[in-house]
Amino acid sequence: MTEKDVQAGVAGFQRDVRRLRDEVGKVIVGHEAIVEGVVMALLAGGHALLEGVPGLGKTMLVRTLAEAVDLSFSRVQFTPDLMPADILGTNVIVEDERGQKRFQFQRGPIFANVILADEVNRATPKTQSALLEAMQEQSVTVSKTTYKLDPPFFVLATQNPLEMEGTYPLPEAQLDRFFVKLKVTFPSRESLHTILDRTTGEHNVRAEKVVSGARLLELRELVRQVPVARAVQDFAIRVLEATHPPVGADDKKPTPPLTRKYVRYGASPRGAQACLLGAKIRALLDGRFAASCADIKAVARPTLRHRIILNFEGEAEGIDPDTIIDSILAEIPE
Repeated sequence: MTEKDVQAGVAGFQRDVRRLRDEVGKVIVGHEAIVEGVVMALLAGGHALLEGVPGLGKTMLVRTLAEAVDLSFSRVQFTPDLMPADILGTNVIVEDERGQKRFQFQRGPIFANVILADEVNRATPKTQSALLEAMQEQSVTVSKTTYKLDPPFFVLATQNPLEMEGTYPLPEAQLDRFFVKLKVTFPSRESLHTILDRTTGEHNVRAEKVVSGARLLELRELVRQVPVARAVQDFAIRVLEATHPPVGADDKKPTPPLTRKYVRYGASPRGAQACLLGAKIRALLDGRFAASCADIKAVARPTLRHRIILNFEGEAEGIDPDTIIDSILAEIPE
């Protein structure tokens, strides 16, 4: 790409993403950081997990994003009695015009571009695992037959905090498949005023489609083309390594005290991949065609927090993985 092409690509990226965020912001109030995180996952080709108590607008955010992009949308309400076939689909017996019966695959709601997995941790682990292949391979296997999912494929899952009644913790393998985990907090008083004005008045605000599926794939391609200096990539690797406690012969290696004391397992290589892709997206949004260590730091929390597994002491003391990530960023030199 020539310098002129790069400048045009970055400007187009900024313009289209700003339109998408502004359109979502017409409906969603007070969650700018959450909207940015969800859009970042969408642009990176990953999936997003939103955690928060009921009533904070998690489902509305996902619905609004689906309305702002010209893609097919499907919602799955996860409940304890939901079965994998309710998500993936199943083979049913059909009868043709000659009276002959045969099996025909009836597709489930997973066959869409944007999937809302609502309250995903209220289903049993067996049903939760139905999403694993789709999220990683973008395909579904039923009765030894594999069906490809149409790109772009994007899962937005919402979950309630684990201390709430009737929840099942997501397995580590499934958490690792989410590009980011975003914490949805209670809105400010000013935001509540705006929410009440919009939701109790005469007119309901709806988002309009501003980005097509083809354009979204183009934006994803541009993200992949952003260069990363070796030193920046090395910084991301050192941050990832610092999430791992020393084991055996590595016991003498320098490790942040909080990691050594409270962490059982650190983040997987997917964490470093998510950090780099997130840093590239932040660079493009800032008008730069090169990622920096500051970009890595900015995306470290949402991309790593769900990949750090605490030990018994960490869970007993209620340690927040964000605190561990902050200590790592403070100690690891750029």
